[in-house]
Amino acid sequence: MSFSVKGKTAIVTGAANGIGLAIARQFADRGANVMCADMDEKKLAAEWGDQPDDAPLRYFAGDLRQRLTIANLVSATIDAFDRVDILVNASRQVMPTDALDVEDTSVEVLLEQNLMTALQLTQQVAKRMIRQGKDQPEGQLGSIINLSSIVSRTTRPELMGYSIASAALEQMTRSMALALAPERIRVNAVAFGSVMSASLKSSVVENSEWREDIRNHTPMGRIASPTELADAVQFLAADSSGFMTGEIITVDGGRSLLDVVAAPAH
Repeated sequence: MSFSVKGKTAIVTGAANGIGLAIARQFADRGANVMCADMDEKKLAAEWGDQPDDAPLRYFAGDLRQRLTIANLVSATIDAFDRVDILVNASRQVMPTDALDVEDTSVEVLLEQNLMTALQLTQQVAKRMIRQGKDQPEGQLGSIINLSSIVSRTTRPELMGYSIASAALEQMTRSMALALAPERIRVNAVAFGSVMSASLKSSVVENSEWREDIRNHTPMGRIASPTELADAVQFLAADSSGFMTGEIITVDGGRSLLDVVAAPAH
C-alpha cells in the first residue's frame, strides 16, 4: 500500500494561505507536480514565485467562480505538466449568516464559493482525466478531494450559510463519486473541525477566550495544525485509499462526537 504522490500532478485551490498552502507544500515536498491556484495573486507570488523554470511548481491566479477561469486553470496545468492526477478543492469562504434577515445573501454567496466552484472544477478536471484514461487501460485515473466542515452535521444559526454549503458539498462528493466510479476516478472529502487556518489564527489571536472555548469543546483538547489535515488529504490522493470513494473522512479531534458545537469550525 503506497501513500506516495511522487510523480503525480495535483491542482490545489486556495493555495495562497492556510490549509490549501499546507497541502500544496506537502505535495510538493513529497515529489508531486503542483499547480497552486488562488484569487490572491500577490500572496501566490510571495509563496511560490521564486522558482526555477523547470521546477515542479506553478501558480495560477484567478477567480474560480468564473467558468473561463476554471478552463484556463486546467489548460495551464496541462501545458506545464501534460496531465492532472489529483484535484484538491481547498478554496472556501466562511462568513456569518443572519438567519432572520431576508436581505442576507450569505447562503447564496457561500453556495457559489464553496459548492459551485468545487463542482465546476471537478467536472472540468474529470473530463481531462477521462481523456487521459484512453491511453491507460488499467488502474485508477485520478483522485478528487473536497474540503468540508463538521458544521455540515451540527450547526448554529449564525453558521447557517456555511453549514448549508458544507452539507451540499458533501452530497456533491457522494453524487460525483457514483458518476465517476465507472471512469476509475475517486471522489472523497475531508470534514474538519478547528484547524489553525489563516482565518482562525487571526481570530484566536484577537480572542484568547475563543481559543479556550474551542479547546474545551474538542475532546483531544487542542486545535489541529494544517499539516495534520494535509496528511489526511494525501491519504485520499494516494493509492493507499484506492478502494475508497464517496467517503467523508472526519478530522476534528472528536469534536463532532459532542452535542454542542462551540466556536465555528474553520
